[in-house]
Amino acid sequence: MFDKVLIANRGEIALRIHRACREMGVQTVAVHSTADSDAMHVRLADEAVCIGPPPARESYLNIPAILSAATITGADAIHPGYGFLAENARFAEAAEAHGFTFIGPTPQHIAMMGDKIMAKKTAQELGLPLVPGSPGPVGSLEEIVALGNKIGWPVLIKAVAGGGGRGMKVVENAAGAAEAFALARAEALAAFNNDSVYVEKYLGKPRHIEIQVLGDGKGEGVHLGERDCSLQRRHQKVLEEAPSPALNKEQRTRIGELAAAAVRKLKYRGAGTMEFLFQDGEFYFIEMNTRLQVEHPITEAVTGIDLVREQIRIAAGGPLALNQKDIVIQGHAIECRINAEHPETFVPCPGKVTDYHPPGGLGVRVDSGLYAGYVMPPFYDSMVAKLIVSGPTRNECLMRLRRSLEEFVIGGIDTTIPLHQRIIGEQSFIDGEYDIHWLEKLVGLKK
Repeated sequence: MFDKVLIANRGEIALRIHRACREMGVQTVAVHSTADSDAMHVRLADEAVCIGPPPARESYLNIPAILSAATITGADAIHPGYGFLAENARFAEAAEAHGFTFIGPTPQHIAMMGDKIMAKKTAQELGLPLVPGSPGPVGSLEEIVALGNKIGWPVLIKAVAGGGGRGMKVVENAAGAAEAFALARAEALAAFNNDSVYVEKYLGKPRHIEIQVLGDGKGEGVHLGERDCSLQRRHQKVLEEAPSPALNKEQRTRIGELAAAAVRKLKYRGAGTMEFLFQDGEFYFIEMNTRLQVEHPITEAVTGIDLVREQIRIAAGGPLALNQKDIVIQGHAIECRINAEHPETFVPCPGKVTDYHPPGGLGVRVDSGLYAGYVMPPFYDSMVAKLIVSGPTRNECLMRLRRSLEEFVIGGIDTTIPLHQRIIGEQSFIDGEYDIHWLEKLVGLKK
């Protein structure tokens, strides 16, 4: 086991990694920008190193500064968390080259799944079901029109290097293809410095289902069930639940076994998530995230397995702690992402937290770095807390979530707590009948 792990991240995920390390008897090093000097993970870590000014490119994305911090503190390993450099193959490669263990997949697997075209080709070879579409990047308007006529309109143009909905355009018919093609390429170039795009069949009312997987890097792999992440706004997840209310036992088993088999064939190392769209009883692979997910706590809640601990164990060379038959999904769990935003306009609201009282009680977990007096900087993602609630049934889970949201106090800044209260009060959500467009219709972003 490692003696010391450097945490190359900030906020609640940095605190989450610190807690797992300390429970394993491992010391931690927090790296931080000047804006995060008073952050909770910095206060609690065994050591802290300032790596630059607030802009992420000068601190949390500054690979030489992070590697220097690891060197001077004598760290054995680096945990990237999620976001920032977590899926940067160059960073993983550089960490390993400088003698540190990267707590995550191999650089090769990160690069493979980071390229959307390569990921789709790999998924097809692994036997995963795909959305009908182009086999690779499309280079002309004529290709898009021909493909749309073949697989049926509407189609979706997506950036090869994309994420977060950037470089993504829905094309209803051939007449709208030219404008959408030009806009998608321009957005992709601006966001990712790569204007390559590909085309997929547009699914009208899908669910977003993802499968949590673990692999030991040597050919053993398991899945830990699914999460339903269909509640999204502008392609950003807002609320997730496990298991999905949309799947039956046969569907759940089928997609889980497919994902686990893919992990074994890949000889994948560490934690990962395979994401699918699900419509009319069929699954369609969309991408694989080669990192820990924001919503990993709901899987922990229904399996009793500490995913960060498993990441660290596997990176240190340990075998998988569990066989597939040992993993049992029990009860239900829901996560609400609490953002420092106005609950109706979604305008970010950084500033000083004047009051902070998280909810508690049986089956209630809050992952947050907030405390009364903390000044939330304006430079980073607006998520300030995750409320995770679990219970024996979905209905009991919802009742506990309703009570917990009523208890949650974050003063001094606007938050999306009222939005979550609105969501869980809607009858269609209570009935589990929603798709990836449901939330945007609720808040008026989509008709």
